[in-house]
This record gives sequence, structure tokens and C-alpha cells, in this order.
Amino acid sequence: MDYSHDDAGLARQPIGYWSWAAWDAVVTHIRAGLAEHGLTQPPWWVLNQLVDAGETGRPRAEVASTLSGYLTTGGSIETEIDFLITRGLATEDPRTHLRLTAEGRALHTKAAERVGRALSEIHAGIPDEEYVAALKVLQRMIHNVGGTAWHH
Repeated sequence: MDYSHDDAGLARQPIGYWSWAAWDAVVTHIRAGLAEHGLTQPPWWVLNQLVDAGETGRPRAEVASTLSGYLTTGGSIETEIDFLITRGLATEDPRTHLRLTAEGRALHTKAAERVGRALSEIHAGIPDEEYVAALKVLQRMIHNVGGTAWHH
């Protein structure tokens, strides 16, 4: 791979631009994979919260609370939950527990395979040690400027 600058030049590059460019490329790639299955990221996040919930399901409020920090551009995770119910991919019982339908579970399986492939493509040629080092550097930068980062 050819880099945009030599090491000294890269050390002077603006992290704001490069972190945005990485976010844009990675998220666009993942979203394209999800779109192949008629999904956007917010419903995908909800499916992931429900996939291991079993027959008992998971309380709607718990799912909404867990995902509350994910939507940074407005919107409501409640709307995304309702979307999955309307599409027949999830159900909600009177106790407000959500669970996947068979169709929702099948869609999750297909989409998870595609997202896994996208993540492998993103990670290609990057040893785990370098990947971990990059994430640690980004987390340190977030901390240095008083930001917060949540984890999945």
C-alpha cells in the first residue's frame, strides 16, 4: 500500500480529517453490506440486541437504553424497534418484551454473515497488534480532549 506521506509528513497530518475519512469509508462499506439485505444500521443494532434474547425476549426499555447513544444524528431507536415489528422481524408481548421472529432471526443470520465479510475486508492486511494499537491511540485522543466513547 502506498501512503499519502512519509512518516514525518503523516505525523503532521490532522487527525480530525483522517479519523473522519476512516469513519466515512468504513461505515459506508458496512452500510452497503446491510443494504443488500434491506437494512440500515439502526434496525441492525436492534436485531443484534435481540438475537441472543431467547424465548424470554428482552425488555423494550432495556434495548432502547442500551442503544440510546448510538443515534447521534437524531431519530429515535423506538422508531427502529417499531419498524422491525411492522416488518414482522420482531414481536412485542404485553409485558413489553421484544423477541425476534423466525424471519427476523433468518435475516440476522444472513446480514451477520455479510457484515462479517465487510469487517474482514476492512481488517485485511492489518495484524491484530496494529489494529489494537490504532484503537488505543484513538481512545487516548478521545480521552485527551474530554470526549467519551462507549463500547458495544
